[in-house]
Amino acid sequence: MHRRVYQEFESICSKFNVNGYVLEIGAVPTEDSLLTMKALANATKKIGINLDGPYKLKDFEILRLNANNMNIFADNSFDLVLSNATLEHDKYFWKTIAEIKRVVKSGGWVILGTPGYHSLRWFKALKAESIFDTTLTMRIHNYPGDYYRFSTQTFKEVFFKDMIDVEIRRIMVPPRIIGYGRKP
Repeated sequence: MHRRVYQEFESICSKFNVNGYVLEIGAVPTEDSLLTMKALANATKKIGINLDGPYKLKDFEILRLNANNMNIFADNSFDLVLSNATLEHDKYFWKTIAEIKRVVKSGGWVILGTPGYHSLRWFKALKAESIFDTTLTMRIHNYPGDYYRFSTQTFKEVFFKDMIDVEIRRIMVPPRIIGYGRKP
């Protein structure tokens, strides 16, 4: 995970004073896991899921589980659900989004990050019209597949539909989009 992306997640999480249950979708058994953030030091329990595993780490575990069906977790189980650079690899990302909304508690937060795309219109100095009809995006990183890139509109109208206190940020070039919202 890029250091700037990790810092952005840390900055967002530090605003929420997380002290309950946290789930990371796409967690990795390294210091790059979002579960290692200082802002989560007071979390009661931290659980990660991914398609590999299981792994037991110092203060969290990672379960082998497909996020399209997280039926091992009851409705309203988590105070915070995190996922970064995972949804673009998920053939059925809409199932994962539905599961995230199911397992997060009312009043709980969801923070998602994905590669995005952005118009090159800001780069008008080239004076090459065809370049303005393209978008800049992150390269394909094909494990276990790389299927999608998302827009800020997708974050607002799909990922965080029916959620409150939504904020969407675009950082870096090529862009990464990080958004968060709270379940009513």
